[in-house]
Amino acid sequence: MQRIRLRYTKRGRLRFTSHRDFQRAFERALRRAEVPMAYSAGFTPHPKVSYANAAPTGTGSEAEYLEIALTERRDPEVLRRLLDESLPGGLDVVDAVEAHTSGFADRLTASHWELRLDGVEPEEARKAVEVFLAADSVEVRRQTKKGMRTFDTRAAVASLEVVPTGSDRPGDGPCAILRLVVRHLTPAVRPDDVLSGLRATADLAPPVPAAVTRLAQGPLDEETGTVTDPLAPDRDATPAATVPDGTA
Repeated sequence: MQRIRLRYTKRGRLRFTSHRDFQRAFERALRRAEVPMAYSAGFTPHPKVSYANAAPTGTGSEAEYLEIALTERRDPEVLRRLLDESLPGGLDVVDAVEAHTSGFADRLTASHWELRLDGVEPEEARKAVEVFLAADSVEVRRQTKKGMRTFDTRAAVASLEVVPTGSDRPGDGPCAILRLVVRHLTPAVRPDDVLSGLRATADLAPPVPAAVTRLAQGPLDEETGTVTDPLAPDRDATPAATVPDGTA
């Protein structure tokens, strides 16, 4: 059995698709692309697809991951192209690698997020970020499936900064862009929890909902504060292509 790990995106209006919506779309894409899927046992067999740490509905993402199990070997790049062509634009399969290592989900220890705060002056955001980072802890409360939970948002934040908006930003009003690296703790701290923390510590309250995009997720390099590629160990472990005898 061959296992392939895929990275896909949720862009534009497709960020509003739920995880269940994506599952249905992906299973249709598997059928269209005639992927030789392995199936679970039992009365209602399902294709063996493992999803890892999906982004919340309404957030964009450049770094969603899943793993599929095949009954026949396929070239990962060819498979990637076939699946990408079978999915709607915005749900784009952008990377594929054969799995050669275990514990993939355990490598997803942090996420790098971008938060666009329309209607907020960058200087106002900078002051709020300074207050937030100076705090020892910033607790917020959120309703979850298990009831009301309290989150220490400060403990989860590895880095938080305001970055230039760029000259190509649409609209004429003020806009602050935050870049945020969050550790994947239990319970999980989401970008909206950090926004709640900024509101609680510095009264930062954007007039419209923030546009949130996950830029990366994977292992956190504590020295540099960057989120690294979780597929790199599989790429590094890929056997070198054999060269036929008598060729250069």
